[in-house]
Amino acid sequence: MTGLNVIDFHTHIFPPEFIARRQRLAVRDATFTALFSDPKARMATADDLVSAMDEDGVSTSVVMGIGWTDYGLAQEANDYLIESVRRHPKRLVGFAGVNPAWGERAAREAERCAHAGLRGVGELHPDSQRFDLGNKRTMTPLMEVVQELRLIVTTHSSEPAGHDYPGKGKTRPEALWRFIQSFPDVSLVCAHWGGGLPFYALMPEVAEAFQNVYFDTAASPYLYTSNIYPTVAGLVGMDKILFGSDYPLLRVGRGLQQVAESGLTDAEREMVTGGNAAVLLGM
Repeated sequence: MTGLNVIDFHTHIFPPEFIARRQRLAVRDATFTALFSDPKARMATADDLVSAMDEDGVSTSVVMGIGWTDYGLAQEANDYLIESVRRHPKRLVGFAGVNPAWGERAAREAERCAHAGLRGVGELHPDSQRFDLGNKRTMTPLMEVVQELRLIVTTHSSEPAGHDYPGKGKTRPEALWRFIQSFPDVSLVCAHWGGGLPFYALMPEVAEAFQNVYFDTAASPYLYTSNIYPTVAGLVGMDKILFGSDYPLLRVGRGLQQVAESGLTDAEREMVTGGNAAVLLGM
């Protein structure tokens, strides 16, 4: 997999003080509790990520928040994302962490972050953030800002079958589908292969609705065999797949190894590991 212009579309970083305050944060924020209260759960700073990118041959990473439930923590984390992108403008692209359940406050925070240079919103975690992704009334204030400023939205997605894992939740294809129907013009990235949503593209009305929908591969080696790549490409198109590692949960190398084992051609691998992301991000 050498020689590829790799763009990792799904990574998470935290301010160093968040890592030091891990146990205190775990009692303040439900999503943080679900994902990072275990001392063994990996956390990383921007410097950690950039060092890993240099080691693994990654040109650019999308750094995003988690589905914060505590508004103050979200602002602190977003400020760190803004600062990190400014320090590494050629390496990092930032997505703001907000909670649609905050209504207008979520919209204003997304707007603030966008004006400060962030390019999207996410990763949303509907379960721990306690909102319904498919509820148009809940989502409209934030989505109005998203559409006005042409931001990209990434949401956690989960499978209705298979093994359980921290933060899996129930953001399943039916919830994603209701959102897509309500906001067809929003550029939506469904993390973790959309919890299997691409398989429903065998239904013509679903395939037709995927014009602005993409699927990232975050944590793919934990979820699927390498056959997922040609299978999803055959259903929704190779141009809809965005390579993501879910760093620091996984390093890029493990994901790239799965891509190498997938049977894709060199040109197809280049699309998946960077070309598609470059188009979506306008790079």
